[in-house]
Amino acid sequence: MQEIKITRAEQRKEKPDSSKLVFGKYMTDHMFVVDYDEGQGWHDARIVPYAPLQIDPAAKVLHYAQEIFEGLKAYRTADGSIQLFRPMDNVRRLNLSCERIALPEVPEDLALAGITELVKLDQKWVPYEKDTSLYIRPFVIGLDPTLGVHTSHHCQYIVIVCPVGAYYPEGLAPTKIYIEDQDVRAVRGGTGMAKTGGNYAASLRAGNRAEQKGYTQVLWLDGVHRKYIEEVGAMNVMFKVNGKILTPDLNGSVLDGITRRSCIQLLKDWGYEVEERRISAEELFQAAKDGTLEEAWGTGTAAVVSPIGELAEGDEKAIINHNEIGPVTQKLYDTLTGIQWGRVPDPHGWIMKL
Repeated sequence: MQEIKITRAEQRKEKPDSSKLVFGKYMTDHMFVVDYDEGQGWHDARIVPYAPLQIDPAAKVLHYAQEIFEGLKAYRTADGSIQLFRPMDNVRRLNLSCERIALPEVPEDLALAGITELVKLDQKWVPYEKDTSLYIRPFVIGLDPTLGVHTSHHCQYIVIVCPVGAYYPEGLAPTKIYIEDQDVRAVRGGTGMAKTGGNYAASLRAGNRAEQKGYTQVLWLDGVHRKYIEEVGAMNVMFKVNGKILTPDLNGSVLDGITRRSCIQLLKDWGYEVEERRISAEELFQAAKDGTLEEAWGTGTAAVVSPIGELAEGDEKAIINHNEIGPVTQKLYDTLTGIQWGRVPDPHGWIMKL
């Protein structure tokens, strides 16, 4: 692997109060950058002081959204050490997104080194307080300074990091979810399986409408039949129905969430039957009516596990588990966060210590 050159920041930023962290606001002192040029490959890997990027106004990332990103965290354990959770899974998913958006794939060892070396350099930013962590955002952007819909021949892979607290200010309080019946997030054959900004931009209007109605998140339906559940906001979603765990299958328009994978593995470890299949909104409301919809939750890196207490579509509403967090949801949250912060054993080798 190529050498990573380090230029240390002369002026260090004042670190925020770890008890008052806002998600994604306070960036650390440095960032990792590596360039790609067709014919030369990835080159000039470096860690430099955090600063604005200088890109041409005609850069393809600005006009044709040729970019992808990832999200993972570094955790401070009780003994003061730092560890990552399944980082190679993020690296491999990053490259799957690159392939879909026609960006050059980043060699796995280089992509991982950009993450680990940056965290090591800015390790004093990894907070110590309970439920805090260092959020890591790797991304790839196309930078060719020409208008015209073509793939970029010059790109950059960049990693930035920031200390964070809980993603939702309400913590583990159950969220209210509204089923979106107008906009579509993604369709099979589109970019739904990639982690790319366009997917999230397409979700903002529906998210605003849901907030105006008093709901926290949008639950997306499939783009063809407009009846099958796909994702909730920026997370995968799971339901406990009559003792069985249901979650939408990876049909090409659903993100292959790493927290989703981890939850499925843990649930199977505990003896639950997990079905990955198409789930209609009608099926869920019927389960709520007959009393078999026992729990629901979202899964994702930012929030880990987020319980769902109310589901609504039009004038129809369903209260789930008396609008309280359920025992399976709580156990998943406790176990996953326990593994991530080193409080409980890691039975599957998911942790990478720095």
